[in-house]
Amino acid sequence: MAISTSSGGDDAPMSDINTTPLVDVMLVLLIIFLIAVPVVIQTVPIRLPKVAFEPTTTKPENVSLSVIKEADGSCGVYWNLTRVTSDDLLTRAVDKLKKDIEKAGGVQNMNPDDLPEVHIRGDIDVPYKCIGGTIFTMQRAGYPKVGFISEPEPGSISIRRL
Repeated sequence: MAISTSSGGDDAPMSDINTTPLVDVMLVLLIIFLIAVPVVIQTVPIRLPKVAFEPTTTKPENVSLSVIKEADGSCGVYWNLTRVTSDDLLTRAVDKLKKDIEKAGGVQNMNPDDLPEVHIRGDIDVPYKCIGGTIFTMQRAGYPKVGFISEPEPGSISIRRL
């Protein structure tokens, strides 16, 4: 404790706080944070898409699938209103794609816009493996366009591409 001498001659304790150690600690912490923050925040520069509600055009050749979590915890996949297993889904998808190609007169008469699309409606409680398995099965069957049907947020703006 520092003792100051006042003009009255009585020794009184000094009431000032020595801030030098506090400032030293703060400067060291500041330097540590200035060095550590750029190391911690390392990201790959990417441009994320701007999400907007885009109305889909429903064509009769499109495949409509619904994926839900069943009561027993298993994945339930429905082709329109019919429940299908993974093998049934692959068989139905291949057969439908063959029929659509034959109807068009062969692959040479089709362009990418003529191919049917797969529209998946996934319940919010469905595990990702159910949706991922359905996507994989449909791509394995030969469908290049697989999309999701979702509910837009209230008040969202829709964009229509012509």
